[in-house]
Amino acid sequence: MASTIYIDEDIGLDDDTAVGTEAAPYKTLLHAMIKADGSSSTYLTRKSITGTVEEGSDASARLEWKPASKSALKKATNLYEQHKRKQVKASELALRENAEAAKRRQVLEDAKKIVIKEDASLPAPIRIRLQETDPAKIKLGTADSKGTRVRVLGYVHHLRSQKDLIFITLRDGYGQMQCILSGEMIKTYAAMTLTLETSIEIRGELKALPPKAHAPLDRELHADFFTIIGAAVGDKDAITNKVQEGGDPQNLLDNRHLVIRGDIASSVLKVRHFVDLAFRMTFQELGMTSVCPPAMVQTQVEGGATLFEFNYYGEPAYLTQSSQLYLETALASVGDCYCMRPSFRAEKSLTRRHLSEYEHIEGELNFITFPDLLAHLEDVICSVVDKSLADPVVGKYIRELNPSFQKPSRPFRRMRYAEAIEWLVENDIPNEDGEPHKFGDDIAEAAERRMTDILNVPIFLTHFPVEIKAFYMKKDPEDLRVTESVDVLMPGVGEIVGGSMRIDDYEELMAGYAREGIDPKPYYWYTDQRRYGTTPHGGYGLGLERFLAWMTGRWTVRECTLYPRFAYRCRP
Repeated sequence: MASTIYIDEDIGLDDDTAVGTEAAPYKTLLHAMIKADGSSSTYLTRKSITGTVEEGSDASARLEWKPASKSALKKATNLYEQHKRKQVKASELALRENAEAAKRRQVLEDAKKIVIKEDASLPAPIRIRLQETDPAKIKLGTADSKGTRVRVLGYVHHLRSQKDLIFITLRDGYGQMQCILSGEMIKTYAAMTLTLETSIEIRGELKALPPKAHAPLDRELHADFFTIIGAAVGDKDAITNKVQEGGDPQNLLDNRHLVIRGDIASSVLKVRHFVDLAFRMTFQELGMTSVCPPAMVQTQVEGGATLFEFNYYGEPAYLTQSSQLYLETALASVGDCYCMRPSFRAEKSLTRRHLSEYEHIEGELNFITFPDLLAHLEDVICSVVDKSLADPVVGKYIRELNPSFQKPSRPFRRMRYAEAIEWLVENDIPNEDGEPHKFGDDIAEAAERRMTDILNVPIFLTHFPVEIKAFYMKKDPEDLRVTESVDVLMPGVGEIVGGSMRIDDYEELMAGYAREGIDPKPYYWYTDQRRYGTTPHGGYGLGLERFLAWMTGRWTVRECTLYPRFAYRCRP
């Protein structure tokens, strides 16, 4: 029996509250047809609010129900037929997916029954790390010879399945190795449910690659046995869904513990390890002694505005901004010295080159002149770069991370602060107030970096005005307006080193305290260096993360430390 269905294009609804009656009409003709499921029905429509009526007619005329027009019925019928076809396809797809899921479940259930055992007739494997290449320890198999049977442990870094093979790239933090599972092994439940980042032990024969194939160190492990150590989660929680290259920066920082497993982050951390070692080797070659100054202090070095204060047994104390003052006191005891320690700056700065905690490489040199200090900095920087590029592994990482990197040529360009001001004015680079630079301005980071990038060479920027430098910096005897100070600027990063000659005259140091409004009493131990055999001396501080950003071509220093700490972030 044909039914009458009502559609009101203004107040009708296309949900479960509408039933197609006058009191609860549908909103669209298509939805009405879908609900009627193709039955022979009469469709009455109206526009109860926006519908128009002829001039002079009663306005209630628009409330009348009228049969749907032929054109409207034809259009709705076509859309309804499309809808039915889509429904059929969706139903067929759901059936196939359900059948495949059931089949998959059955396959996995059957896979649980497959148990592989290690062949006792095979030689006992030797444990190696993935980067091991010593021919005295391992031999690669060929078509005519057997290779060494080895045992490796690591994480599934890449995973690729073929019909009869599973290719695994294993990672252990030292290197990578391609491993191949075949035969009964790929039919096991463990192999079928293998996920990225699963930790695994694989045993098998190490073989040379076939012609035209590619894999780390040109070899692959043909597995004869494997064991899952710790399965990694998959599906929506898989690592590829949690962190993605080029993803939201805040998400990547929140999941830094997963990001560092990636190739790029891992390479940067390995370069950092070697560069750290290269600095120590260089200092050793220069006859400098390592000392270990305290991180908890009660004096400032770089201005009180950037101090992290805390309660130290009822007294105010701070996390150190720099170990420089303590290094100066060690000169008379151990000679030229250095430290590689964290420093802390409470700057609410979110630039790409600022951290609240960073590794500070600081050195102090006794009985020197300002030119000696500049020559020493050149020696240290170039020595570390040379050592890093010469190492076959680290050099490869640097070239992959920063293909355009070239070791700096010597001598570095020397540019006095006054010359830099002139250059900035000539090149229309304004100060922070948008005005031309003038002598006495503290050159802002953006202007300094732009100048460095344009000149595109390492720069010793020297002789800054007394008023914009720290209380301890020595004045230039030939121009008392400026200090014997230096910033080392590198293209792409800007300042990576700040240094100076230190005031060695007692009265001049006291004047420095007064100029900066610093009470000298807490600094008695520092001032005493000028009372008990003062000497001409100087030193510097180098930010390791900035140095690494320069070498590895990283956009921000946050990529150059394990867990970056900067304004408003202290997690994870």
